[in-house]
Amino acid sequence: MTSTKHAKVLVVDDTPANLLVMRRLLAKTEIELIEAASGQDALAACLDHEFALILLDVNMPEMDGFETASLIAEEDNNRLTPIIFVTAAYNDDINRLKGYHSGAVDYIAKPINDQILRSKVQIFLELWNAKQDLKVLAHDLNERNLQLQHEVAARVRTEALALHQAHHDALTNLPNRVLFHDRLDTAIERASRNGQPFALMYVDIDHFKPVNDLHGHIIGDMLLQQIAQRLHDGVRRSDTVARLGGDEFAVILEEISHPDEAMRIGQSLCGLLGSMFTLEKGDSSIQVTIGGSVGIAIYPDHGESHDALITAADAAMYIAKRSGKNQCLMAIGSRVGDVDS
Repeated sequence: MTSTKHAKVLVVDDTPANLLVMRRLLAKTEIELIEAASGQDALAACLDHEFALILLDVNMPEMDGFETASLIAEEDNNRLTPIIFVTAAYNDDINRLKGYHSGAVDYIAKPINDQILRSKVQIFLELWNAKQDLKVLAHDLNERNLQLQHEVAARVRTEALALHQAHHDALTNLPNRVLFHDRLDTAIERASRNGQPFALMYVDIDHFKPVNDLHGHIIGDMLLQQIAQRLHDGVRRSDTVARLGGDEFAVILEEISHPDEAMRIGQSLCGLLGSMFTLEKGDSSIQVTIGGSVGIAIYPDHGESHDALITAADAAMYIAKRSGKNQCLMAIGSRVGDVDS
């Protein structure tokens, strides 16, 4: 990889003839040559350009090459630009040391040998081209890293969305049957460790089918969404409300202190489900009244296994439905007593 941009070289000399010589000697070199007749002009040029190399005459009036080099080193654009001093005092060790302290990297003696000049300039041009190539590579690498970060973030979002969709009901956004069973297993494991009971509720919506048949599936779906919201709002943040399918829901009440607490929450949910629902249909609204039959099973009183708790809660829910609907009943055959309303 080679840079297509021509390097800029600054030649600083107060003698026009010397500038002309430099211009002719470097005419065939692939550079953009910029000339300055004084240290002040050189500093001004450094504000406007970034140079690959500076060829700086040492002996200039007002501001000599040493001072000019020191000031260039303080300017951001060319602080690291190599400076070659051009001087007749090349063999003077004191001047050479002074030049190196001022920022010079090399010397060229006057009178200028054209082969030495072009050879040294070429070396620094190759270094500059290599530096530009590294900048391009670093930029490309940074762009690729950013692209990879965006791709990884997009993949993470896609995977998270897919995982959410796989475990949540598309209509209500509640946990679906798969996630419900997973959370129930987790609740059983946690309760068996800490000895804290929890409750499982099965909820079947009363009178949902007549509303769905009369007003259509769109209204039925809207009603299911509002039911899901009321159930979600009627329990604690630590609890789980899931849609098992159709008009059947389940609730896991984490860490209850007493079965009465579960009964209180269940009866509250019956009240929420029995209150009127208002559904928008076009420019008009529809008001419907339904209800909910709730069956409750307590861990470990009604069972210590996944299937036992589901069977107990489901049976209590069907008894509630057959006994008049829109009521909450506790499972039968437990240490907390028979079916309670």
